[in-house]
Amino acid sequence: MDRIKRISSMEAKLTFSLEAIRALQSALDGYIDAAEDIKALEGYLSGDDRKADLAADEAGLLPADLKRGVLSEDGIYDMLSDNAELIARLRELVLSIGDEENKGVL
Repeated sequence: MDRIKRISSMEAKLTFSLEAIRALQSALDGYIDAAEDIKALEGYLSGDDRKADLAADEAGLLPADLKRGVLSEDGIYDMLSDNAELIARLRELVLSIGDEENKGVL
């Protein structure tokens, strides 16, 4: 590869990498902000408040236009499953980065 192509290729890699890093930093900030909400939803799923809220919904005591996705077990359960999968992927990533550091790559 000639020098101009190499520099252009490396410049494209730098641009792409910086954009990916910034996007991940922003997403990670949002995820960290949501961590308390995720824990609260986990407790709500199996707690007495959700059972009482579900009973109130089934009795017709809630407004018809009220969003009630949290009353569905599937909604919260699916979110918690997605969260567990994300944690596993992050763990794998961190471990692979550690492996690369030990090889002197990073």
